[in-house]
Amino acid sequence: MSESPPEPGTRRKRGIFLLPNLFTTGTLFAGFYSIIAATQDRFAVAGIAIFVAMLTDMLDGRVARLTNAESDFGIQYDSLADLVAFGLASGLLAYMYSLHTLAAYSNVAGKLGWLAAFFYTAAAALRLARFNITRGGPVEKKVFLGLPSPAAAGLLVGFVWVGADFGIPGGDLVIPVFLLTVGAGVLMVSNVRYNSFKDFNIRDRVPFRYILFMVIAFVLIMLDPPRVLFLGFLAYALSGPVMALRRRRRLRSDRGNP
Repeated sequence: MSESPPEPGTRRKRGIFLLPNLFTTGTLFAGFYSIIAATQDRFAVAGIAIFVAMLTDMLDGRVARLTNAESDFGIQYDSLADLVAFGLASGLLAYMYSLHTLAAYSNVAGKLGWLAAFFYTAAAALRLARFNITRGGPVEKKVFLGLPSPAAAGLLVGFVWVGADFGIPGGDLVIPVFLLTVGAGVLMVSNVRYNSFKDFNIRDRVPFRYILFMVIAFVLIMLDPPRVLFLGFLAYALSGPVMALRRRRRLRSDRGNP
């Protein structure tokens, strides 16, 4: 996604591509709005804003590739917007909804609450920085090294949205929220590989059943958005460790065969 160096004797064109950066601005706006909503205890609204950020984040990259509008500026702007939406806003939402209630047990427990949120945010920053320096490499072309930050946010925020949708107080879910916050952070900075789905080209012909699957997925999401989205991101988050275990077993069995 990097721009080629200018030819000698030519002036570098100034300016930025408007359309993809508008979608990136949408990601930044949705993340910022989620922070505002979380501070007002509107946790379901804050969760929805994060999922809107995921949609705009997906569109900015697609639009940039389809319109040949990729640039170094777009890469850096996209990473900063992702950090706000999928790192800071998501970690703050988990803290405001549930993790802050740990302070009722002891001072140490209270510190663990905000430290878990900070760890998640820092892990998202590290994940994005690692992705930027390995972008276009042999690994990141086919798989993601570590859980992508939007998927980690979907896992954490999806659970918070489910709890808020059921009307469950955050204090009653503090243990699972704490474990999901730390676990999502660990998976982001791990070396666990995840399918990137980059080999899927929307301009190619696909079997008719793919369209049917998309319709079914859309219907399920519309029936119960918080639970369906959370389960989907949970399945994706677990797919990396499951595939890693399968590869390890396969290697062990291959070594055992003569």
